Amino acid sequence: CFPGGDALPLQCFPPASKQPVTVFQSAACRPLRLPARPHLRPAKVCQAGDAYTREKFKPQPTRDLEKEKRRLQNILATGKEEVEDEVERVFVRKKEEEIAEPDRFEELMNEIQERREFLAEMEALGCGKQYQGIILTEISQKMHEMEIIDKKRSEEMRQIMTKDFCGGNKSNLHN
Repeated sequence: CFPGGDALPLQCFPPASKQPVTVFQSAACRPLRLPARPHLRPAKVCQAGDAYTREKFKPQPTRDLEKEKRRLQNILATGKEEVEDEVERVFVRKKEEEIAEPDRFEELMNEIQERREFLAEMEALGCGKQYQGIILTEISQKMHEMEIIDKKRSEEMRQIMTKDFCGGNKSNLHN
């Protein structure tokens, strides 16, 4: 035990004589000494710093994903980018076409056709019996809905026709 708490000297080389030669290590070679007591900061000091403050959210500009999809589709299809104006015109035209409300009767006919094709495919694969009941039930439901639509249309046409003939509209009778 040394007075003052100094570390014991380390021997680096074996002694040439019987007297040991002590060599002290430099500060860079010494292992780190941990302090006897950890230095903790009080909570007030931590809170006073920037450790508890959040960065304010800064929204980034958003991209037009549809525009990006069209651009990439065009690059893959033609190998070059298309002029923006032409793309905008095509997109606006497609939007206008989509706005036109599709006829539910036509949709039902297409759905029935799809189900018939599916059933034919399953029968070709040997699984027709498994799906036949389900598909025929769905087709029956679609046909029932088509009948309801047909009745409504017929009633509307009947009302229009009776209004035209019985409503005193003589110009239509003579034409």
